[in-house]
Amino acid sequence: MNNKELFEKSLKYVPGGVHSPVRSFKGLHTTPRFVNRGLGAKIWDEEGKEFIDFCMSFGPLIHGHQDPEIKEAIIKALERGWTFGACEKYSLELAEYIVNKISFIEQIRFMNSGTEAVMTAVRLARGITGRSKIIKFNGCYHGHLDSMLIKAGSGLAGTAEASSKGVTERQAGDTLICELGDLEEVKRVFEDHKEQIAAIFIEPLPANNGLLVQEDSFLKGLRELCDKNCALLVFDEVISGFRVGFGGMAEKTGIYPDLVTYGKIIGGGMPVGAVAGPKKFMECLAPLGPVYQAGTLSGNPVAMAAGLVNCKKLTTQAYEKLEEHSKNIVTIMNDWMNKNGFEDYQTLRYGSLFWPISSHGKLTNITQLPKNMNERFYKLFEIMLNKGIYLAPNAYEVGFVSLAHDQKIQNELKERLWR
Repeated sequence: MNNKELFEKSLKYVPGGVHSPVRSFKGLHTTPRFVNRGLGAKIWDEEGKEFIDFCMSFGPLIHGHQDPEIKEAIIKALERGWTFGACEKYSLELAEYIVNKISFIEQIRFMNSGTEAVMTAVRLARGITGRSKIIKFNGCYHGHLDSMLIKAGSGLAGTAEASSKGVTERQAGDTLICELGDLEEVKRVFEDHKEQIAAIFIEPLPANNGLLVQEDSFLKGLRELCDKNCALLVFDEVISGFRVGFGGMAEKTGIYPDLVTYGKIIGGGMPVGAVAGPKKFMECLAPLGPVYQAGTLSGNPVAMAAGLVNCKKLTTQAYEKLEEHSKNIVTIMNDWMNKNGFEDYQTLRYGSLFWPISSHGKLTNITQLPKNMNERFYKLFEIMLNKGIYLAPNAYEVGFVSLAHDQKIQNELKERLWR
């Protein structure tokens, strides 16, 4: 069956034909590609067409598809059994490795997704502080839990309304919204809700509504406001953790959160999430503390084995190589866009994350985004797709470079763009 036939069949059995909305190619004038396999920096669809992949499963595949060492670890783990629902040493080995390498955390608990990790962090922050409200920022995505599917309301700073049906007004009312970069607004929200705010949640590198790089001074200001108001600072590093550096943005900036959520890379491409922090906070989780969290597949031994190898391969040299690959790829893409009708575009980059955007201004929050982003991106995406280059199928999603995007792939990217 070809991609179109597969999607038509999928529409019959699956809501919208997909298991995650961004895969639907909504708004694009083409059919979702059904991926058959991946290897290195490439994927092949069910029709046999080859693509250079810059989606990379939305981030986890920092070593590329089917890295041989990670694949071997997965096969060995499968030979031992793929789920136990009991204590095992594989999650312990990964926990020990991560905690020993990241200075500001003392304990970590694994679960199955970034959403689950954030959900746990929200409950933990509320349990620790005895407060109900949290602050989040327009343009930051923290998974699909109710308390995070909130957008700014039409009233004053701090007001909010649900961005999804099924989220109650009461849940929306406990999440206070601020604009990224506006420290004065955050101060006012604290003043308006004295001793009610449990935590600030932020992507220290917002990368799910475009790539909105924040000033270190803003993150430092949030740290100081949390300390002043006895609230927790929570970094959502599901995307940036282990990708911009082993310790994520906390390590890069030297600004340390009270709790941090991880995902993606720590599972080596297998389903994973985690919450980490100091013992005094982490031991508030059951069975030691009163904050409940559990999961049948948490700490899955296959994911833990894959994640350990994935993390061990992230050496200083690996990050240096990744930075070089990323610089070269963005240069190649910018050169082609500037000479082929996309002069209004720039490609923003931070480490191995990049984002082509139809704007040349500085972008730090969603109020600065251009109005015609989608229609301009649809054209770019389809041109790239026809050239065998697979970007994330949404104007607001970032691209990911892996260690598999080496010089050979870079040369091939040039050839595909200019042919």
